[in-house]
Amino acid sequence: MSAIGIGQWHDSGRLFGRGKQRIFWREGGTVDGPCLLLIHGFPTSSWDWSAVWPELASHYRLIALDMLGFGFSDKPARHRYSIAEQADIHEELLDSLSINTYDVLAHDYGDTVAQELIARNLESSSASGLRSICLLNGGLFPETHRLLLIQQLLLSPLGPLIAKLTSRKRLDQSMRRIFGPHTQPSDELLDGFWHLVSLKNGARALADLIAYIPERIRYRERWVGALQNTSLPLALIDGMSDPISGAHM
Repeated sequence: MSAIGIGQWHDSGRLFGRGKQRIFWREGGTVDGPCLLLIHGFPTSSWDWSAVWPELASHYRLIALDMLGFGFSDKPARHRYSIAEQADIHEELLDSLSINTYDVLAHDYGDTVAQELIARNLESSSASGLRSICLLNGGLFPETHRLLLIQQLLLSPLGPLIAKLTSRKRLDQSMRRIFGPHTQPSDELLDGFWHLVSLKNGARALADLIAYIPERIRYRERWVGALQNTSLPLALIDGMSDPISGAHM
């Protein structure tokens, strides 16, 4: 069960405008503490962090947003979603809050966004305030990323149709496969996942959002190189049972 309910999560959040897009974000913790930027995974939202939010909030100023196409944020149809754009959104929010230094805790899809932020830090063109990175399970190396069947179908020419046919049952099956055998998600958690995926007709965006997988191959040198070349403190916490990015990764 989540420590913070989905309704409370939404009600304590705000919207950040960038052109016609509206991005949901949430802040918490101690204002005087170091800033920790939380970057969520696919296909969920910032609510992923709700169970650890209270503990982290006792040490950090927390910032978390729903990336474009996810959760409570806008989910434009036929949009060319990209990791670079998602990194831009995080940087723009931090800049609007006059946050100059920050640490990152990222998961899954969010790991790739974090890798882009590291690459920008190396270029010294942006993300200059990035201080450290902690990554959770994610496809850091595209050759070790094992796709679920639903991900393979979304990447195929049938992707738009599969996205339209996405149901609570299909999502449940995929999520139960990802969770460990002794940490299976509750019905309440699965209800929340489905609500956030389907909100604003969001399931239709899944076939466009899945473009991050071929992006990982296309930009492998940049993103894997960022991990290899950064001098920033870097950590990995990996759930070994994850069939997508677990022990084999």
